[in-house]
Amino acid sequence: MSEETNAPTERGPTIINVGTRNSPLAMAQAELVVATLQAQFPEYTFPIHGMTTTGDRDQKTALYNFGGKALWTSQLEERLVANELDMVVHCLKDMPTALPEGCVIGAITTREDPRDTLVLKKELIESKGYKCLADLPDGSVIGTSSIRRIAQLRRHYPNLHFKDHRGNIHTRLRKLEEDPELSGIILAAAGLQRMKLDAHISQFLDLDNGGILYAVGQGALAVECRAGDERVLNVLGSLEEEKAKLGCLVERSLMRTLEGGCSVPIGVETKWIEDKLRVRATVVSVDGKECVDAEMLEGVSSPEAAEEYGQRVALNLVERGAGKILDAINAKRPAPGTA
Repeated sequence: MSEETNAPTERGPTIINVGTRNSPLAMAQAELVVATLQAQFPEYTFPIHGMTTTGDRDQKTALYNFGGKALWTSQLEERLVANELDMVVHCLKDMPTALPEGCVIGAITTREDPRDTLVLKKELIESKGYKCLADLPDGSVIGTSSIRRIAQLRRHYPNLHFKDHRGNIHTRLRKLEEDPELSGIILAAAGLQRMKLDAHISQFLDLDNGGILYAVGQGALAVECRAGDERVLNVLGSLEEEKAKLGCLVERSLMRTLEGGCSVPIGVETKWIEDKLRVRATVVSVDGKECVDAEMLEGVSSPEAAEEYGQRVALNLVERGAGKILDAINAKRPAPGTA
């Protein structure tokens, strides 16, 4: 059961109000979290309250011209701080690395496939037999609003062109088929899988297949709550997956150190190899011509160690020129309120 967050929320010792964005994917993700919690804590009820955020309302501005990720989270967090909500379910990749005072991440859940994917136009699959990026002829147009994806694709496929492409998953899939310019679009695997739309995937993209590293936190869900709210924190403890949490904390530390966000092309990949975490990271100029890559393998067993590990990877990138690339990108971004 869901409703707009602006409606009054019921309060009570056995009611935990859950907030999320009012998109089909966000609602589906919140329902997954609630179903898990409800099974473990049948004495509680978890009403879901959807909200259309500023970032959802503006479907025209390209992501790289937005001022930051808070456009998708801050209004929900305001209601969390005001005790109108008790927890908020986010895609971790949509969360700023610095949270509002009084808010904490109460749980990071088991991570879905974090990779990006290529979805090709059905007509091109059927008539041309295209299966992957390498099959596309020069000048083919790919739909995406992510500067991270554009920069990395330009690095490996300099003859591709790009077109701003926004909306919820169903809207993007529809636009792909309706827009005669588009040959394909880039979408996160996790969203397609959670919406049972993974049959649309033509190619999974990673460092060894397409050359693309994913966004910080991609594929993971985070549940935000008030610091010190022991009732909610105790409930959320049942969702936590330790290795997923530590990997995501390393990624967020890396991005925080580099001061990146939606508008900066930082790609990452974290993978557990036995008891050690391998981190790959890349910073690429918007034109794809300059890049700095890093790869490290270390043991990490606590949030504090994850924070330090991410900082070391970030500083490794900076020492080899990533700071120069990021400074150039930030200098060209529109000032807040001018996009």
